[in-house]
Amino acid sequence: MAIGLLSCNGCNTPPDNENNQQPSNDDPYIPAPVGSYAKGADISWLTEQENDGVLFYDSLGNATECIRLLRDNGMNSVRLRVWVNHSTGWCNLPDVLVKAKRAADLKLRIMIDFHYSDYFADPSKQNTPEAWKDYDLAQLTQAVTDHTTEVLTALRDAGVTPEWIQVGNETRCGMLWPTGRLWNDRGDLPNGWKNYAQLTTAGYDACKQIFPDALVIVHIDNAYEDNNWFFRKLRQNGGKFDMIGLSHYPMMKEWTGKDWQETNQLAANNITRLYNEFHCPVMIAEIGTLSAQEATAVEVIDDIRQRIDSLPYMKGIFYWEPQVYNSWRPKEYISLGWGAYNMGAFTYQGQPNAALKALWK
Repeated sequence: MAIGLLSCNGCNTPPDNENNQQPSNDDPYIPAPVGSYAKGADISWLTEQENDGVLFYDSLGNATECIRLLRDNGMNSVRLRVWVNHSTGWCNLPDVLVKAKRAADLKLRIMIDFHYSDYFADPSKQNTPEAWKDYDLAQLTQAVTDHTTEVLTALRDAGVTPEWIQVGNETRCGMLWPTGRLWNDRGDLPNGWKNYAQLTTAGYDACKQIFPDALVIVHIDNAYEDNNWFFRKLRQNGGKFDMIGLSHYPMMKEWTGKDWQETNQLAANNITRLYNEFHCPVMIAEIGTLSAQEATAVEVIDDIRQRIDSLPYMKGIFYWEPQVYNSWRPKEYISLGWGAYNMGAFTYQGQPNAALKALWK
């Protein structure tokens, strides 16, 4: 169902910047300092939702521009994914620039998340972009450099300075398959770690050329697992990173095999273990809780924050696509037969829920 047709208790007042008008110069918001704890969200679907007519509402039922609404509820940072050339145009360079400029104009801190793929990259798929599919390692390395440089240069020219840059998304199994794949069901692949480290380093070096002060993140899934081995092997093969990013979905027992209390405790232990070996800051780059279990989600968020907020090397937490509600899904999900994302953090009325407020309080 196209949720752009929904209204909130009869309220259908247009957002205060319906046409993405920029905030006035007298905006009283004081941005969080660079290096402080990030209270963030990945909002990469936002422009696609807006294109579908989705509206977002404040506590009084007034339609409100989503990024400002999130900021008003405590968000101080946004995360934006970059795809190389998705067929629909979402999350490509022009779309990323629109969202980044809107966030920067609202004085928010920004993370850029390079997938180095035309669509979602995660442990189950790290597909090489169609335009790069016949490249050898040297050509892929140059393509990573060129793509990273192009995107970051465009951001710089638009007046946007990211504080963090992710080189790859959930790359536990490598990236840019098959060249940068680490293993398959038969074991480690020849030169997998060497190739992956070379590709990651190409991204790292390109980031530093454009934004030398940005923290470059290598990001993997499963915060509840002992991940030291991964970063150890990456460094042994010449890989570089300034910060470690982790995904954490503690309510997904079908993924973890554990209850959320144990998953949270293991994640906190692993964050400390990573810092003790690699002496670099750590961030939860993605977290999600089940929309339909709001009360439990608040408990989950309160619990993980109690465990990690006091750790001096823990530098923030980003909710993944909190603004999704009422079973909205991108058109590709429909064509692929995928269900809607069920871990948004908005109510059925299109308002931030209690779990999201607990995350950013």
